[in-house]
Amino acid sequence: MKVYYFAWVRDYIGYPYEDISCPKTVKTIEQLAQYLKDQSDGHRRAFQDLSSIRAAKNQKFVANDSEVADADEVAFFPPVTGG
Repeated sequence: MKVYYFAWVRDYIGYPYEDISCPKTVKTIEQLAQYLKDQSDGHRRAFQDLSSIRAAKNQKFVANDSEVADADEVAFFPPVTGG
């Protein structure tokens, strides 16, 4: 799975993307974020409050309970505001 990070999420983690192999128990965006949280201190800081992060799967906004698979592309970023 290719996982992309944008804005301050990328700043905490330290790089814009990574290729990961998740355990079979990771089936949703939320479970993916929890798995990533254990990868480093930067990941832990980035994913400490999931309500402050949006996700996209295969370039479409999705909810945290959306399913993910190894072939998916997932992106994490702060909520987008307009005005």
